[in-house]
Amino acid sequence: MFRFANPDQLFWLMLVPLLAGCAWLSLRNRQKALRRFVAEPMLARLAPAVDRRRRVGKILLVLVAMSLLLTALAQPQFGTRLETVEREGQDVVVALDVSLSMLAEDIQPSRLAKAKHAIGSFIDLLQGDRIGLVAFAGAAFVQCPLTLDYAAAKLFLDALDTSILPVQGTALEEAILKSADMFTGEKKSHRVLVLITDGESHQGDPVGAAEKAAEQGVVIYTVGIGSLEGTPIPVRDERGRREGFKKDAGGNVVMTRLDQGTLQAIARKTGGRYFRASPGERELIDIQAEIAGMDKKRLSAQEFTQFDEQFQAFVGLAWVLLVLELLLGERKRVGHIWRGRFQ
Repeated sequence: MFRFANPDQLFWLMLVPLLAGCAWLSLRNRQKALRRFVAEPMLARLAPAVDRRRRVGKILLVLVAMSLLLTALAQPQFGTRLETVEREGQDVVVALDVSLSMLAEDIQPSRLAKAKHAIGSFIDLLQGDRIGLVAFAGAAFVQCPLTLDYAAAKLFLDALDTSILPVQGTALEEAILKSADMFTGEKKSHRVLVLITDGESHQGDPVGAAEKAAEQGVVIYTVGIGSLEGTPIPVRDERGRREGFKKDAGGNVVMTRLDQGTLQAIARKTGGRYFRASPGERELIDIQAEIAGMDKKRLSAQEFTQFDEQFQAFVGLAWVLLVLELLLGERKRVGHIWRGRFQ
């Protein structure tokens, strides 16, 4: 496999055709200047040793060398290798509510956008912990299995939105049980679930699910996001323009509000804590600090693919071409030119 680690640097390759054009103009102007003083047949007699092909060849060598050096700036990478990583930490699953109520704008720009940003910052704070993602609305599914690859986890996080699940609602019970199933191993410890939602559960028994999770050694931290007073849910068209607000079957505007009581009960059942989402995202910093203070375990080795840097080959070949350009003269061998003229 081949890729460029820094493809933006390939922009500099645009200089090569520009320099090629300048070199061509220089050669043409030089030839025109000579023809003003000497006719073409006489020029061949006066300067028989000049080899125009060599002159062009020297320019091509420089241009190719420059292309190779500029390509090296983009960090070409070939092949892959498997590298084993071992760390000590916790298994952490983040379950994010992606129901329509998370589009409410009582927290700018929206509850969901704010939650995703906070989770991204939380992932940056992790120190050797495995991270997994669960998305839920009317159903729950694993968006990202437990991994030590934080960059991959953030890519999965970016893909989350309210359209990812066709079934609407807020299935807190299923989200908790699905998250608990992600933890492996016989030892019922080092298991943390961070549940981020507005808490409006429309089905199941989330507190009962928390009891079952606690039996498996899962500690749940709940983060409530939204206002207590209630706010309407905006409805947007395909271009993202607001068309109005969501209404129920009777035509009344649906109001969504934070259910702190349910989230506090879930946290209590597992020995965790409830936090209210704040503009400064302090709550996730506090959660990470508590996770960092827990006893750590050696996590199972994770194998990942890494590309090998190959820019050295491009730089080496460029220097070879530049040396050849220096050694290559513009004139033919004089002995060959004068051979036979004095016989």
